[in-house]
Amino acid sequence: MATGARKRNIMQQFLIEALVVSALGGVIGVVLGLGTAMLVGYFGMPIAYSFAPIIMAFSCAFLTGLLFGFLPARKAASLDPVAALAAE
Repeated sequence: MATGARKRNIMQQFLIEALVVSALGGVIGVVLGLGTAMLVGYFGMPIAYSFAPIIMAFSCAFLTGLLFGFLPARKAASLDPVAALAAE
């Protein structure tokens, strides 16, 4: 490749970026959800916390990032670097 990166390296970089962003979004979502539940609990409504929905919500965010990060990663890895840079 002209940039010195192999297709595998480009795909890996895109996937890591997508996973980090989706994991961060999942953590923010879980924290906001727990904060909202605590706020509602503060006003007298009984709230029951369980670990399984928290894990499922985070996993859903993480897997969504993996799925929708894979397709652009595959497309970016297959581009010719010279043509991609010339198009900008």
